[in-house]
Order: sequence, then structure tokens, then C-alpha cells
Amino acid sequence: MKRFFLLLLILLPVAAAGHCRKEKAPEVACELHYNADGKFKILQLTDTHFIAGDPRSERALQNINAVLDAEKPDFVIHTGDIIFGNPADESARQALQPLVDRGIPFAVVLGNHDSDFSLTRSEMYDLVRATPGNVNTPADTSALFGYSNDIITLSGAKGPEHVFYLFDSGSYDTVAGIKGYGYIRANQIDWYRRASAYFTGKNGGKPVPSVAFFHIPFPEYTLALHGDPKKGRAVVGNYGEEPCPPKFNSGLYLAMRECGDVFATVTGHDHDNDFVMLWQGFLMIYGRFSGCDTVYNHLKPNGARVFEFTEGDDGVRTWIRLSDGRTEQELYLFPQMKTLSETKKDQ
Repeated sequence: MKRFFLLLLILLPVAAAGHCRKEKAPEVACELHYNADGKFKILQLTDTHFIAGDPRSERALQNINAVLDAEKPDFVIHTGDIIFGNPADESARQALQPLVDRGIPFAVVLGNHDSDFSLTRSEMYDLVRATPGNVNTPADTSALFGYSNDIITLSGAKGPEHVFYLFDSGSYDTVAGIKGYGYIRANQIDWYRRASAYFTGKNGGKPVPSVAFFHIPFPEYTLALHGDPKKGRAVVGNYGEEPCPPKFNSGLYLAMRECGDVFATVTGHDHDNDFVMLWQGFLMIYGRFSGCDTVYNHLKPNGARVFEFTEGDDGVRTWIRLSDGRTEQELYLFPQMKTLSETKKDQ
């Protein structure tokens, strides 16, 4: 018995030290900074479904040019399904060319269709990374599943005020003989947890308000819409189809709630949705369909979602910019908000 207690005394300090270890600084793809006016604007493109040489893609290109000219964003995040046919390389180049022409820096998260055609997922990612203005980092598939897993920070005078997590949500998977859409894997979630712990530690133990971008929504989008009615949820925007998440829940939402930093997720994938949903004090957001007539779309006109951050403010203004110049869904969103309304905060 004495030997047993002695062994515990030896092991406990080691275990405690391991549990409390400091996290290494994660690789940051891009460090963004506010403009002189203390603002920073990110425009989200999603589901452009571009096919080079196909006249049905013309509306997508017109839309991309229109929303970029109207908003003049500081940064663009494309949340996937850039292309929808061959030639895959030229389709991707043409879809991204408006960003190159304007010199706008950008990042992407790949969608399920981006590896359906003549380029593998690796080849598509390499092409995107070779595009002028792209900030994505080389894929480390030895450590993480997939491609386009990146971290972007937005800093003020005292350091990072917001962190943006980009995840590759995959394409299609068969697990236990069940086919479905891709999902964010365990090692990606571990990567996020470590990065979150690092930024929280650097921020004096307070989580840094963060937003996550990926293509395929996780199952909580459906749970929030149809789960326990007593929990309640609020939706602003267009809810035109049921979410199409993976068949399996890998635990990303739980990890975000436990870490306490990510207060909103932003996805694409479901073309007839562009809503903002508040559930359990957490925001689940769809971008506006940015594509064309190569694929189904009943939500017209096409457009893009915009996010505007203000230095010193934990929240964010968001709205939809339509290709015809109009705006919709002007909202002010912030961590742990209790209600959702279409009022915007004066800034």
C-alpha cells in the first residue's frame, strides 16, 4: 500500500504539469489590421459554381464584380464550391480573377464540389494558393485532415481582437457503410482547441471573440431548427431549404462552446438559405448564394454576405449585398447575445 501512495505522489505532479502546459503559438496565415478609420470589412463569396466557357456562368461573374465594386472589401473569404465543372483549372482562375484584378487579398475554404472534376483536392488547393493575393498556407496533411485549414487574426493596437478559423469540411465520406457529406475531423478539432487555448492565454485568460468559416454546415444547424422547441431559436433571412450537414456529428460545436471563443459559424453549401440563426446564444450563419445558373438556385438575385468589424468592439455588423445593389439583413451580432433583430448598432 505504501508503494502505491508513493507512486501516486510521483505521478500526480507530472500529470498536472502536462494538463497545464502552455500551448505553442499556432501558425497564422495572415495578420490583418484595422484601417485608419478603425474598421475592417470582409466579404464572403460562396458557391460560385463556375464553369469556364459555359454561358450559364456569366451571371456569377457579373455578381462577383458587382458586389466587390459596391462594397470594396478589405478581405474576401470564399467558402467553397468555387467551380462546378471542367476545365477545373480555368474555371477556378476565372472565378478568382476579379479579386486579382482589384488586388484584394483573400482566403478560401474548399467545398465538396471543388475536387469533383479534373483536379484533385490537392491540385485545386495548390492552384488557389498560386493565385495572386491568396493567403492560405501550405496544407499539412500529415497533421490535419484536408486542405484550407487556416487561422487569420484581426488586430488592434493591443493585439488580436478577433480570430477567424478556416476549416476544410471535406467532400463526401462513407463511414460504417453510410454515405454522406464530409465532416470536420478529430485532428482538426484538436488543432482548433490548441489554437484557441493559445489565444485565450495570450489574452489574459479571456477568450478572443472568434468566427469560424467552412463550407458544409454541421448538424447543429438542423438541430437548432428542429430540435427541442423549448430551447427556442431566432432566424432572420431566407430559409428556403433544409440544411444538408454530414450524417455524423464530430463534435465541433461542442468544442467551440467549451473553448468559449467562437460565437458564430459561417457556411455555404445550401443555396436557398442565407439566414442568420441565434440558438443557445450562438450564431449560425449562411452566406448569400454567389453563383449562377449551372446549379439549382431559387434565392435571387445572387449576392454576397458582408462583415464589418470595428476596433475595440467584440461584435460585428453584417448584411447581404445583392448583385442589383440593394442590401438586406442589416444586423449587429455579438458574443452571448440573447435576442436577434434587424436593428443595427450605430458606430
